[in-house]
Amino acid sequence: MNLRQFQTISRQAIRCYSSRRSSFTPSALKLTQGQRQSLRFCSVLLPVSCAASIAPASATSAASYSTAASIDMSANGDYKNAASIYEFTVKDTHGNDVSLDKYKGKVLLVVNIASKCGLTKNNYQKLTDLKEKYGESGLVILNFPCNQFGSQMPEADGEAMVCHLRDSKADIGEVFAKVDVNGDNAAPLYKYLKAKQTGTLGSGIKWNFTKFLVNKEGIPINRYAPTTDPMDIAKDIEKLL
Repeated sequence: MNLRQFQTISRQAIRCYSSRRSSFTPSALKLTQGQRQSLRFCSVLLPVSCAASIAPASATSAASYSTAASIDMSANGDYKNAASIYEFTVKDTHGNDVSLDKYKGKVLLVVNIASKCGLTKNNYQKLTDLKEKYGESGLVILNFPCNQFGSQMPEADGEAMVCHLRDSKADIGEVFAKVDVNGDNAAPLYKYLKAKQTGTLGSGIKWNFTKFLVNKEGIPINRYAPTTDPMDIAKDIEKLL
């Protein structure tokens, strides 16, 4: 199937989903058998752009995810001079700038995630538990896929990542595009986080699922090792909410 055919089928899928939300299936589309086999549907969770086209902007789902591209500072910005994480911006998968100041007044937990790590199953489950327990009280979890540790995050950004998390039953919060967390190409946000909370034996991120707790003023106040169970951070979160 070429790109033009795929785009046509995608438009059919959106129209079909919009008119048949309760009974949407691939068979509802007018596709050949070969096209049905070629196209992988993630009808439970549509990409952000599709969801926005068929639902009010205010409508949200407890099992929804948002994808975004790598973090960078504004023009001429310098992470060393940043007063808080609110001075950083993100680019979503459509190239739109989103300032992290949208999270003002929220308690944030920033995590570098991976899908193939020995810590993945427990962290996905416990991060889901944290979101369920404290999400309505003001906790937001910011997840940054990272492939720097043993190439344990092979999934592509965008819908592939959303589908991976859905299949893993990981309703873990905001999910951004892959970033480097160490080295010269590390995301400026991570350079800032590491400067504010240096950790044990140097500031470098040691492995997947390192966690940073950020208060309502956007200041990182604590850092937790990859092996720290997310639920063990609950008491620290409660103090900030």
